[in-house]
Amino acid sequence: MRVRLVSFGPLKAAFANGDGWRELPEGTSVASLLEQLRLDGVVSEAALKSAAVAVNHEYARGSAVLTDGDEVAILPPVSGGLEESAMVFLTREKIDSAAVMEAIKAGPDGAVCVFDGIVRNNTRGRKTLHLDYEAYEEMALRQMQVLRSEAIEYKGVREVAIVHRLGRLEIGETSVLIVVTSAHRGAAFEACRWVIDTLKKTVPVWKKEQFADGAVWADGEPFPEDLSSR
Repeated sequence: MRVRLVSFGPLKAAFANGDGWRELPEGTSVASLLEQLRLDGVVSEAALKSAAVAVNHEYARGSAVLTDGDEVAILPPVSGGLEESAMVFLTREKIDSAAVMEAIKAGPDGAVCVFDGIVRNNTRGRKTLHLDYEAYEEMALRQMQVLRSEAIEYKGVREVAIVHRLGRLEIGETSVLIVVTSAHRGAAFEACRWVIDTLKKTVPVWKKEQFADGAVWADGEPFPEDLSSR
């Protein structure tokens, strides 16, 4: 059988010779594929320890058995215009935070909580020139939609908007916007914090920081233990 390997962000270079279609025996598991990639020198043991795996845009455990035609993404820890809905989308245009907030508000709301993540001009003392964001876009949208649904269902809020920018971002521009509306402020605050914190760990978006003295892929937050490839 054949599966398609893809990767993103800081793992792209490691997969220079491993990206694309790969022949595997029938019944190969995710764990077996990862071990073969390690033995073949496609990707290092250290990189795999911090990575997660998605099969056909869904996170997968090592025990998952692959089938012919599957797309297998090896994902480094995530940093966070394909429009999927009015409330959840990726964009390469500047995010209008005020417009999103106005669009989401409704009569039942007594509180609106906003997280507006913007590009700052330095990181740990190094002057930042700009940032470049990329995503595993289909999966990123799906995971963002899951976050919206779970926040509404489990956090007791009325609505959630999640917008993430891709491409080149300049200093002061919004990279990610979370807007939560609720009848009460407590639920809005809690849900907003939960959405951005979870997004940073689970939505496959990566950030490359361009400094005055060089460029690096930003270290991502570790995947939750149940999503890690190892």
